[in-house]
Formats: sequence, structure tokens, C-alpha cells
Amino acid sequence: MRERLFLLLILLISSALLTYGSQSISISYDEAYTFFNGNDLVHYLAVYSTQLLGQNDFALRLPFILLHLTSIILLYKIGKLFLKKRIDRIVSVAIYAFLPGVNGVALLVNSGIVVIFFSLLFTYLYLREWKVASHIVLIACLFVDNSFAIFYIALFVYALMKRKTDLLILTLILFSASMYLYGFDTGGKPRGYFIDTLGVYAIVFSPLLFLYFVYAMYRILIKEEKNLLWYISFFSLVVSLLLSLRQKLLLEDFAPFVVLSVPLMVKVFFNSYRVRLPAFRKLHTFFFILVLITLFINTMLSFFNKPLYAFMNEPSKHFAINYNIAKELAHELKARDIHKVIIKDDKMALRLKFYNIEGGGAYKLMNQKEIEEGFEQINIVYYGKTVRTFYLYRIN
Repeated sequence: MRERLFLLLILLISSALLTYGSQSISISYDEAYTFFNGNDLVHYLAVYSTQLLGQNDFALRLPFILLHLTSIILLYKIGKLFLKKRIDRIVSVAIYAFLPGVNGVALLVNSGIVVIFFSLLFTYLYLREWKVASHIVLIACLFVDNSFAIFYIALFVYALMKRKTDLLILTLILFSASMYLYGFDTGGKPRGYFIDTLGVYAIVFSPLLFLYFVYAMYRILIKEEKNLLWYISFFSLVVSLLLSLRQKLLLEDFAPFVVLSVPLMVKVFFNSYRVRLPAFRKLHTFFFILVLITLFINTMLSFFNKPLYAFMNEPSKHFAINYNIAKELAHELKARDIHKVIIKDDKMALRLKFYNIEGGGAYKLMNQKEIEEGFEQINIVYYGKTVRTFYLYRIN
């Protein structure tokens, strides 16, 4: 009962943070393009949700928040299959639930959290030995997103090493089908994206946790039993790092599979911790607390980042700038009873369209002054800092 209460508390805190996050950001151009022009599962989830609940930020992001909460439950159930102690399972779920990268994809209109959900669903069904159901999910993944090609590679290696003939054949067929349907670009010249890729992984996990992830993967490789989660996470990491030597990668193609390793990291840590006498656990305890503190700071910054604008000389370099401004700009235009505006910035125009600011009308919105008179200045201000200025002209 106590374990379930902790799980419920994690779900409630995660729900509260994501609900706040959904209200604090604006739709980005990529999200707006997916919403208005997409034809994939992500598009339909966002559209149907807004049709049901109204065209607003919360409705836009609600399907992905719900998938995140369901993924937490799935990870908990997977953890119960090989984490024997209650504290291990709770720590595993808590770390996963508050990973900066996971919360990022849970808030955004993209395929990341959808991929995580289907990966966890397959893993849970397969580990429970519900093979027919797990194979149906695996086949369905082919039509969900092209990034499952990496998933099929990892499962193929797992099936090969564990002599799972049925899974071996299925993943080979599905990988071939994925290559036929979507292809996979491995071209390009070496451009030094390896370090960039490591940096993004560090942001997804938080820096210290990513270092421990690499250590845990290596330790399992040379010393411990390699289960399904390890094959998925390890080979996704290896393939992404190898490909990053030649080209810049979309990390949403790889990161969703790597974060599934959280229960493994927790297992490696507590196994190492418990074999030591209490007097020799101080270093482990210090490292554990330090990792949690850095994880907490990174997660809170991902939700409460707007105050950073107040300390920046160049607001355009803020890491969340692409997810700000549009909603506030739409509010300022509506406050002036303006619902149509001519704007040359096509990306901003598409973002404003989500907030029911259409193109055309008797007003022109500019990023810079067109003439020195006859305009109204609109400042987007966060915490006393002017982040962006627009100039509104009435067309005679």
C-alpha cells in the first residue's frame, strides 16, 4: 500500500509540473507545422484533443502528458519484474519521471513520448511472456514512427544472443520494412557531431546521471546479466554515437530508447551500495545525493526557466526562446481587438494561427521599424526584461 501511495504521489507531482509547463510555453513553429500540416499519429492526437477540449495549449499537450503518466506506470510494472526491493522501484520511477529530457518530450508535440510509450509497452508485454500481444505492438510500432528502426536493431541483437528465433525473424522483417518505408540517412561527411550528441544526452539525463548511465551500461557489459532493457538502451546509444561521427542526428530517434535504462542504473547502484558495510557507503551516498540534486536543478530549470531572461543580455540565446513569445503576442493583439494581421515572418504567422490570429486584415506586424512614425510598439516582457519587440502598423 505504501509503495502505491509513493507511486501516486509521483504521478500527482508530475501531473502538476506538466500542467504548469503546458501553460507557461507557447506553441513552437515545428509543433504548429505538425498540428496544421502533419499526417502522423502525433498530428491526430493533438488535433483530436483540441477538437474535444478547445484550441488551447493545455488541450494541445494533454495527450502527450497522459502518455507520459502511463509510461511511468509501465516502467513501474517493468521494475517490479526484476527490482526486488520497494525502495529500488520507487527510486527508479522517480528518477525516470523527472528526467529533464523525458519531461521535455512529454510537453512537446513530437513523437518522443509516443515512442517511449510503445517501447515500454512492448517491453512489459514481452517480459511477461505475452508474446502474441507483444508482437502485435511491435508490428504496430512500424506505423508509429521511423525511429523504431533502431529499436528493431537492438531487439534483433537481443534475439540473436538469446536465441529467440521468433523475435529474430520478426525484427529482421520489420527492420527491412522500416528501411523500405522510411529509409535511414547515414550519409554525410565527418563534422564533429559526436561531442554535440554527448551534450544532448547529458541534457536529457542531466550531466552526472548521464555519466553514471555510461558506467552502468559498461559494467553490465563486462560483469552482469544483460536483459532486454540493456540491449535496447546500449545498442541505441552505440548506434547513435557511431552515426554522429558522420552527421548531425535527431536525438528523438535515439533518446527515447536510451532512457529506458533507468531501472538498470538503479539496480547497478543499489547492488554496489548494499554489498558494502555501512562504514564504506559514504562515497556512494554522497554521489547519490549529488546526482539527485543536479537532476532536481535541471528538471526545475526545464519548467521554471523564464526568470533566466532577467539575467541575460541577449534573450534570443535563451534555450527555450522558440517556445515563448507567440502566446503573449497573440494576447497583446487580441487586447487591441486585432484578430487578423499581415506578417512577413511565416513561422510566427503559423504559430499565431494556433491562437486564432489569422493572416490579412488592416494591420501589419513587423520585427523591425518600417518607418519612424505611425506604429504601435508591442514589447514582450518576462520578469522585467524585454525579450522581443514588434511594431504594429495600420494599413490605410
